[in-house]
Amino acid sequence: MEDEATLTGTPQRRRPKPDILAIDNRRLAPETLMMGHGFDPALSEGSLKPPIFLTSTFVFENAAAGKRFFEGVTGKRPGGAEGLVYSRFNGPNQEILEDRLGIWEDAEDALVFSSGMSAIATVMLALVKSGDVIVHSAPLYAATETLIGRIFGRYGVHWLDFPAGATREEIDAVLAKAKTLGNVAMVYLESPANPTNALVDVEAVRDARDTAFDGDKPPIVIDNTFLGPLWAKPLRQGADLVLYSLTKYAGGHSDLVAGGAVGAKSIINTVRMMRNTIGTITDPHSAWMLLRSLETLELRMSRAGENAAKVCAFLREQPQVETVGYLGFLEPGSRQADIYARHCTGAGSTFSLYLKGGERESFAFLDALKIAKLAVSLGGTETLASCPAAMTHLSVPQERKDALGIGDNLVRISVGVENAEDLIADFRQALRAI
Repeated sequence: MEDEATLTGTPQRRRPKPDILAIDNRRLAPETLMMGHGFDPALSEGSLKPPIFLTSTFVFENAAAGKRFFEGVTGKRPGGAEGLVYSRFNGPNQEILEDRLGIWEDAEDALVFSSGMSAIATVMLALVKSGDVIVHSAPLYAATETLIGRIFGRYGVHWLDFPAGATREEIDAVLAKAKTLGNVAMVYLESPANPTNALVDVEAVRDARDTAFDGDKPPIVIDNTFLGPLWAKPLRQGADLVLYSLTKYAGGHSDLVAGGAVGAKSIINTVRMMRNTIGTITDPHSAWMLLRSLETLELRMSRAGENAAKVCAFLREQPQVETVGYLGFLEPGSRQADIYARHCTGAGSTFSLYLKGGERESFAFLDALKIAKLAVSLGGTETLASCPAAMTHLSVPQERKDALGIGDNLVRISVGVENAEDLIADFRQALRAI
């Protein structure tokens, strides 16, 4: 007997199979779900991996479906489109990526962007208006500081900051002052701070925020690029939205640029509307490459973290080294050690190396490296080294660099997945060049 689709001549759309999130009451781990969550091979000719959907627009099943999808895209109905519309809004690769990205932090929802900075800018454009106040930790990535202070500052946005390692009392004082300047639209954090590796007490920030504000509270937004999503999950400490440069550990191969946001659905919906308007979504090819990378994220980050522990143990004993700003070396009983114990599950693989001397010594060390690459960025399979004061933070005023401890003798190192003993040999000979 012929089925209804054959008789009517109307093809019936195949719906994806439900995702398997647990087996025998065991919740599946993120590294397991990265292998197939959000994708049904039956919808793509049986392809084991999602194809790259290089198309600008998508065909609607009927006019009513098109209307409903646009109700979501335009915000007439919350939650975004329920189907594929146009590649500035969504696409199969991006939607699968967002589903998988949110799993790592058990987030309600997620969005992906064309870069880490486009994620930060889109979030701020969505949540901050002229005359508002942004309270943030310091230091921040230089481009983020520029965005807040110079770009948003041109439109009447004010800012106040507190040191990354600030106490509850110091945070309370800054929030109280911020309230006198106008509507506090956001508390923005970066932990560990770039490039000093100082940790922010997210729980203290949450408690200070909740005490200072009644009713609608400014969201806590945090850049978790240095430790996330394996070694830190700030949503558990009270953050509302977590941002990533997916270029770093999530991408992990230094071959793409992308950004991400995970967190509360209510905030994600607001940010999605801004992203739909200004078009800061990641492209399908980059999204596809990130799907590839997420499959090995736990393996890569674990190996890099193990390597960093060995490399830092070597470096701290060298006579040319003043100190090593590595989270595995925090002084027991210190405030930073307390934050680490409550917030983190690993010390990461990016750290600050403070050499004895200044720019001459830093440059000599960097120029002598043979395995580690002299390049900015972090979180890739290869080891990278740079001088923040002369490179990523060059645009930061000197007095602010001095106040934040970003000196000419600071070398930022991101350890990769090479053989740890080979890296130690490289750093040993580079130190002799100073």
